[in-house]
Order: sequence, then structure tokens, then C-alpha cells
Amino acid sequence: MRIVADENIPLLDAFFAHFGEIQRFPGRSIDRAAVADADILLVRSVTPVTRELLEGSPVRFVGTCTIGTDHLDLDYFREAGIQWSSAPGCNARGVVDYVLGSLLTLAEIEGVDLNQRTYGVVGAGQVGGRLVNVLKGLGWNVLVCDPLRQASEGGDFVSLEEIVQRCDVISLHTPLDRTGEHPTWHLFDHPRLLQLQQGCWLINAARGPVVDNDALYDVLLEREDLQAVLDVWEGEPRVNAALADLCVIATPHIAGYSLDGRQRGTAQIYQALCAFLQQPAPINLDDLLPKPWLAQVTLDEQTDPTWALNTLCRGVYDPRRDDADFRRSLVGAVSQPVAFDALRKNYPPRREIDSLLVRIDGQSEALEQLVQALGASKLL
Repeated sequence: MRIVADENIPLLDAFFAHFGEIQRFPGRSIDRAAVADADILLVRSVTPVTRELLEGSPVRFVGTCTIGTDHLDLDYFREAGIQWSSAPGCNARGVVDYVLGSLLTLAEIEGVDLNQRTYGVVGAGQVGGRLVNVLKGLGWNVLVCDPLRQASEGGDFVSLEEIVQRCDVISLHTPLDRTGEHPTWHLFDHPRLLQLQQGCWLINAARGPVVDNDALYDVLLEREDLQAVLDVWEGEPRVNAALADLCVIATPHIAGYSLDGRQRGTAQIYQALCAFLQQPAPINLDDLLPKPWLAQVTLDEQTDPTWALNTLCRGVYDPRRDDADFRRSLVGAVSQPVAFDALRKNYPPRREIDSLLVRIDGQSEALEQLVQALGASKLL
């Protein structure tokens, strides 16, 4: 069996070497020649897997080690009888950590109390839904817009118009949909961006084209009160450097790039391939994950909860490092798209908050609520 895989997929050998020969390629360079003799194709989000790529090849299973599937031609897969799998939820926790780190940075810059903001989460799937639970667990005021979930479940959802009118923090977590019943392509276009509340913070860690990047550039020039955090960009790996310069935080599509999330995605595709081949799946991710560098924190019962929030979140992940690395890449001698991919390929190890153990010396209801909301484990 021949496997063609994106070279950036972690633990390839550990999970897939026993299936057959693995050929590694940069994700953006996987072409018809690469898959001409492949039985299995393993990708990440940078590889469009289309009819043009696969037609005439022996590929019968496609796995993407990512949440999103907008780079997969699912209609063609069904037509051609190609089995496929994504990794829903694999990097959701990493994205939540990214959003929390961004909020802490914005609050520090502007000197505001995060408890006093109204949060709008657009898209409440694996990522957005988890973010909503964390924000509500912290006791913050949260509104949620998800037309698909609202149609199927009912519940306490609001319209996008209400999010724009009432929220001074908006975090985007929708899939990219150009033609469906609820398209998200340029969901935030020039008119909608102009409608944002005074002093609004806009965070996009979903897909670049959910926000019209040209329009956002114009609006940020026009409205200095707005603040933007962008992890995703139209035209990746090319980035509008002038827009990045106007953002408070700008990063190269790494919001979900935690070590746990990336390796979890590989494990989920391994399990899906085993099911496709009707084989057992004896390899366990827990046996492969390294120990976290920061494994345990002890807080005194008198610890200020705001200080604890900053310490726990930033102790595990602080997006300002990634922002600094990205900004340097935009002005270096190396081609900007090459630098963008290099940052992703060589991304340093980063863990997730829910791998952190927290001990509270004494009794503090506020600290216990904080630890529970973040998803860390409380030591007794």
C-alpha cells in the first residue's frame, strides 16, 4: 500500500508506517504526479483535493488531519466512491487557547475589564461551541449565532445582526461556505464591518475569506476605534502585509497548531483508516504525547482571579510570540509565502490548557470556577 502525505503531519511513521510506504510532500505541492500510484492520501488544509487531482488515480481513501473540509471535493468523492475522513474537534482546544490569549492581550493594551465586555461567537460547532462554554463558565456575557444549529435544535441563538449591534467582541468560527443556504464567504464585508460597535474587537480564527480582507483594511484605516486579530487570511500563503500591520495580533494560521491538536488530528485519521480497512486500531495517542513542559501550578486561595487567569493562560500559550515571528517574516528577505509556510512547518511545541494540573491551597470558589471554566484539572 502506498501512502502520500503532507510532510507537516506529525507522527506519520508512528501511526501509518506499518500500512506501507509513505511518500512525503509539501502540502501545496501535492499534484497528479504525486498521487499517480497512491492508495491513500493524507493532507492538511493547504492541499485542495479535487477531481482534477484524483481522477484516474488509485486513491480510495482521503484523510485530512484538520477540522475543516472546504478544501475537499466531497461531491467528487461520493461520485468516485472514495472514502474520506476529517478530524472534527481535533484542534478546537488550541483555537480556544488562542482566542483567550488574544483577549488578554487586547484587554492589557486597552486597560479594560474582560468581565464587562459582551461577546459574540459566530459559528458554534466544535471550536465555537467549546469557546462559548469557556466564556460562559468564566461568567461573561455571551451571544451565539449559528443558523444551522438554530434550525436543527432551536435554543438560545441570535441573528448575526444582533451580534453586530450588541457585541463589542466578535469571534468568528464558521466553516467557509460560498454557495450554501447560509454562505460565509465575505460574511463580514464592508457594510457589515462599518456597523461594528464603537471599540469592537474582531477575531477571525476560522477561514480567511469569512472576512473581506480588502474591506477590513479600508475600515481599519477609517475607524481607529476598531481592533482586529487575524490568524487566517485571504490568499494564503500570500498575506496583505499592510492589513497585518493594522492588526493588534497577526499570525500565520496557527491558532489550532497546538501539539496536542495536531497529533490528535493524526490519531483520528489513523482510526478512520483502520475502520476503512476493517483493521483494529491498537496505537494510542496517549502513549505518544510527550509530557507538558508546564505540568502543574499551585495557587494560594488568596490569589486574585484576574491574575490567575492571565497566569494560567499565558503560562501555557501566549500568541504574542507568534505575532512577533510573523511580523518579522513579512519584512525579511525570504519570499513572504515561503516564510508563511516555514513558520507553520517549523512551529515550536505548544500544549493546551486542559493538560494543566492546578492545585488550590485552601478554599476559593472563584478560583475553582476559573479552573473549571478553563478546562484545567484541579488537584485535590
